[in-house]
Amino acid sequence: MPSNFVIIVAAGSGSRIGSNLPKQFLLLEDKPILMHTLQKFAESKTNPDIILVLSASMIDLWKGLCQQYNFKQPHNIAIGGDSRFQSVRNGINFIKDVIGLNPNSKIAVHDGARPLIKPDLIDQLYDKCQPNLPAIIPAVQSTNSVRIGNQEENKAIERESVWLVQTPQVFMSDLLIKAYKQPEEVYFTDDASVVEKLSNNLYLFPGDQHNLKITYEEDIAIAQQLCNKSKRFL
Repeated sequence: MPSNFVIIVAAGSGSRIGSNLPKQFLLLEDKPILMHTLQKFAESKTNPDIILVLSASMIDLWKGLCQQYNFKQPHNIAIGGDSRFQSVRNGINFIKDVIGLNPNSKIAVHDGARPLIKPDLIDQLYDKCQPNLPAIIPAVQSTNSVRIGNQEENKAIERESVWLVQTPQVFMSDLLIKAYKQPEEVYFTDDASVVEKLSNNLYLFPGDQHNLKITYEEDIAIAQQLCNKSKRFL
């Protein structure tokens, strides 16, 4: 029975990118963004079991793309929900009901539109996650000046205390399962916020500035430049 899992969430519509296709299916270099994401986890030493969460309407499209691009990386498919929270919960239930867990299992959750995650960082996050540190969150410190408030009333805060959260976020499985039994809240924007509701401490692990989440059209061009840069150093 496997001990390490990753739920890759890719059930969103990608409406902000201005395309008819969700962003995770758009091309980066020679194949869809989502294929890069899955491949990075397969290239890690951890090599977790992959559970890909897709909207029901996109499963046939994905299977067709896998045939078109000869993409044969093994993975499981779970059906997404109406929100990110519901999609992750469906992924967790798939692991519990179809694959099975052991007491030391770890579950990561990753955004399908973060294709530049480095396999080394994936391994470090899984290694750091232990029963005494059951929630490991990659994050980078802000390099910009930061103000909090609204347009009329705001104040400066120390940027050294501001962390920009990334994925994959890695958890001991029992903690994540317990967290996702809670009712959904509007402020559950990532898995850290769900786990935090249980009054658990979260450990921030140094992330990677290149671990870009593709949200807007220009992000694909930035990701392409980062891919080109990494090739020059191979």
